[in-house]
Amino acid sequence: MHTVTLEEMENDKRDKMIVDIRKPKDYEFEAYPGAVNIYWEQWDEHLNEIPKDSPVYLICYTDMRALEIAERMQTLGYEVYALENGMQSYLRSKLTVMMEKMDEEDTAYKDVERSIVKKFRKDIWRPFTRAINEYEMIQDGDKIAVCISGGKDSMLMAKLFQELERHGKKNFEVVFLVMNPGYNEINYQTIKDNAKLLHVPITVFENDIFDVVAGDDIGGSPCYLCARMRRGYLYSKAQEYGCNKIALGHHYDDVIETIVMGMLYGGQIQTMMPKLKSTNFQGMELIRPLYLVREAAIKHWRDYNHLHFIQCACRFTESCASCGGTEKGSKRAEVKELIAGLAAKDPVIEKNIFRSVENVNLSTVIAYKENGTKHHFLDKY
Repeated sequence: MHTVTLEEMENDKRDKMIVDIRKPKDYEFEAYPGAVNIYWEQWDEHLNEIPKDSPVYLICYTDMRALEIAERMQTLGYEVYALENGMQSYLRSKLTVMMEKMDEEDTAYKDVERSIVKKFRKDIWRPFTRAINEYEMIQDGDKIAVCISGGKDSMLMAKLFQELERHGKKNFEVVFLVMNPGYNEINYQTIKDNAKLLHVPITVFENDIFDVVAGDDIGGSPCYLCARMRRGYLYSKAQEYGCNKIALGHHYDDVIETIVMGMLYGGQIQTMMPKLKSTNFQGMELIRPLYLVREAAIKHWRDYNHLHFIQCACRFTESCASCGGTEKGSKRAEVKELIAGLAAKDPVIEKNIFRSVENVNLSTVIAYKENGTKHHFLDKY
């Protein structure tokens, strides 16, 4: 036996060592109580710290890396186990406890709502409403499909729309739309539990996008095809519910990272637009209400309210990107780190990146294109 459940680990009353083998920054953010951190890539350098006379339990993001190490260590005579479903299992347990407490008091969501318009009024509520007003994202009579992936950004966006419905002047409707393209059971249940915890009345629909992409024979990264298919399904389902717009949870940092990634890795001018008319679904429009909200503010809101959302629910990266990243994921991480380093030296740099695409002279771009140099103004997908 190489894997154990969280309950089995906690019921083992012997002296035991619990080791978190994730990246140090993730361990520092949140870890199982009492666990020590040994990053999996440096495991062999710390073999002398692993006891042979007591059990050792390994916690990874899912359980892939932990299982590999546990199997190898058992062949060497160690009693080492991998926690089934890894850190996800522990976070799921914490969420369950929170849900039980909510059932007793039923006030948790009210504190979350209050924090949006009070503590985070300057950093979240105002940038949210300013983006909607500046870019004219909502008109009277709109019916908007607020698309929830289950992460921090889309869940916050859902709560912001609820507040806007209560306090805004626009006459519009919303549908909180959740698509399950083939998530594993823990991630899918976590999305539904968070929606219940936050009193977001979600409408769920399912499809087999992950299976289709996994079986596709185009080669290379499946991310582009998956993203295009997800966008198409969201538009289609939103139309079924009578919506004329879909809202996605991309924030300010997503915008500037996309601009830099487009130039460094794509050789093109690429950005996310605050709103975008669909060319394939007549009468449909995409809006990004978090366009002016910083990711740091979203994380602060999440942590302040002790909320736990899924990070990456993609089947193709949940077992590898979590432990180091796919090519796409690592590129975005590198760009994020690059921008943070530049901003630490001069805070205006982020704002300049954000404004750079707005300041491009379109007539110059057309002239370049005529001379054979391609410049593209593209949305993310």
